[in-house]
Amino acid sequence: MTTRVTERERQKADRYSALLSEASRLFAERGYSGVSLEELGAAVGVSGPAVYRHFANKQALLGKILITVSERLLAGGTAVVSAETDAAERLRSLVRFHTDFALADADVIRVQDRDLASLSDEDRHTVRRLQRAYVEVWIGVLAEVHPDRDAADLRVRAHACFGLINSTPHSVRGLRGTPGDEAVRGVLETMAIAALTA
Repeated sequence: MTTRVTERERQKADRYSALLSEASRLFAERGYSGVSLEELGAAVGVSGPAVYRHFANKQALLGKILITVSERLLAGGTAVVSAETDAAERLRSLVRFHTDFALADADVIRVQDRDLASLSDEDRHTVRRLQRAYVEVWIGVLAEVHPDRDAADLRVRAHACFGLINSTPHSVRGLRGTPGDEAVRGVLETMAIAALTA
């Protein structure tokens, strides 16, 4: 039996998604503490108090942004690894996956870098747990590519690769939607593979 979504439910879901998107953009531009609930509401065409229909408070909105992206990275990375059998191709696919994320979600990367400390203790713990699990996905693949390296070496490689690819808030500034965007993608992927296989 299928459940029919009403127009009101669809509008509520659309507004929820719009709030997440606009909050990511505004937090990236001005920082979590520099954005009010009134500004968040205005960005999607509602009053500040109307935001409470979707989120308990601004901190809960920040938590949803960072937990959702962490869940998406872990699920996507796990799916990429499961789809490939060759270790080198698994690594290339992971790099492509993470580059796609970084180019599409540069705002969220900026929010994560600057505002992680503004999360509630519970949400910060959840984000950290998901991120550790995502790193372990990479380490598992890197261990296949570098069977002679220890886990500490592989962890350094993974984190260094994230630093390189996650430079997109700076490296793609002014290039989104232009041919330069694809050029940045190629540079990031080539440099990441070179660094990981060195």
